[in-house]
Amino acid sequence: MATSNLKQTLGDLNKESFISLLTKIIGESKFLQNNPPELIPEEDRVIKHVLDCLLPYSTTTGGPLIVNHVTYFPGRGNLIVEYPGTQPGKILSFVGMHMDVVTANPNDWDFDPFSLSIDGDKLRGRGTTDCLGHVALVTELMKRLAETKPKLESTVVAVFIANEENSAITGVGVDALVKDGLLDKLKGGPLFWIDTADKQPCIGTGGMIPWKLQVTGKLFHSGLPHKAINALELGMEALKEIQLRFYKDFPPHPDEQVYGFATPSTMKPTQWNYPGGGINQIPAECTISGDVRLTPFYNVKDVMSKLQEYVDYINENLNKLDTRGPVSKYILHDENLRGSLTLTFDEATSGVACDLNSRGFHVLCKATEEAVGHVKPYSITGSLPLIRELQDEGFDVQTAGYGLMATYHAKNEYCLLSDMCQGYHVFTGIIAQLED
Repeated sequence: MATSNLKQTLGDLNKESFISLLTKIIGESKFLQNNPPELIPEEDRVIKHVLDCLLPYSTTTGGPLIVNHVTYFPGRGNLIVEYPGTQPGKILSFVGMHMDVVTANPNDWDFDPFSLSIDGDKLRGRGTTDCLGHVALVTELMKRLAETKPKLESTVVAVFIANEENSAITGVGVDALVKDGLLDKLKGGPLFWIDTADKQPCIGTGGMIPWKLQVTGKLFHSGLPHKAINALELGMEALKEIQLRFYKDFPPHPDEQVYGFATPSTMKPTQWNYPGGGINQIPAECTISGDVRLTPFYNVKDVMSKLQEYVDYINENLNKLDTRGPVSKYILHDENLRGSLTLTFDEATSGVACDLNSRGFHVLCKATEEAVGHVKPYSITGSLPLIRELQDEGFDVQTAGYGLMATYHAKNEYCLLSDMCQGYHVFTGIIAQLED
């Protein structure tokens, strides 16, 4: 089918149907919050509404859609929906539309986060941008394919997933689908991960290394600071030295400009804890925590190794570390006592650089330009660990999304209906191009 004819067949997004489905899905968002152990999402609540839309067009009722509900944990399903093409092995997929959301405190919002409200072009509620709006959007795409039944060479697959918002839990969502080989055939064509924002191709993401620096000194009265090892001062000076070394060893990379990264790699503190005590006490310990956000042109393991190397050097050379004031010190020679630093890491993830030479990238760019009016790919050092795992498994991953980055994980989340309409046209443009 010619490109123009196919796009005409698939038409525009059915706004009424889309809003009806999104209303039902956002109405479940209270039960989709992912913050264990208190809040375990029940993604099957969303799947029920998606199946209500798609099962009337499934092979079980004489329709074209092949529907597979795959569950690894009770109530937490995934859904694979396939519109078959005529040419074996020719395939494209829309993946990553996840059915869990981050938490929302209704007391902090200007409207109810757990029901859809409409304010002009704004569709408001938890999950409208991330990522329930995309669940509804791709459901409507698959429904339109099933209604109009265009004869395609390409098989079009949609994969709705559980458990995107908590990478600490495994074996529930897309990782399990990949492990079981259920997505293997998607390697035959471009895979579009639909879970970013702002209507433009997102071509790069960052790796993340959560770190914790535990600092040990000696407790003493603040009026006798020469008898203490001030853990706060030691922590501040050590962290400064670590950061200086990090930025020397991992400076801005030339490929970051090619990919349009908003920032280079960074290493910074985000939390500071100490045991408490009186203001007249110099604390014996504190913990500084933070993260490294790493562009994909550096290796996560190399960075972790270097950070440990910096800490080991400081521990061995405390006498060379800057102090604060005439009696500040990190070694008490008469007591044979030294301050110390211990560095630990939580689970690290690697960033992604999408293949800018792939067919998937080019069709996404062209479809975006046609639907949105311009194309300007971008990259961020936000982390999407699941897509790096897919890339490592051999999938041609490209990413896009049609919510708003400004409301991602934020209070008063919303998306724009007009953006979702353009997103639908991007999808139909991708399908049409790949048919040519």
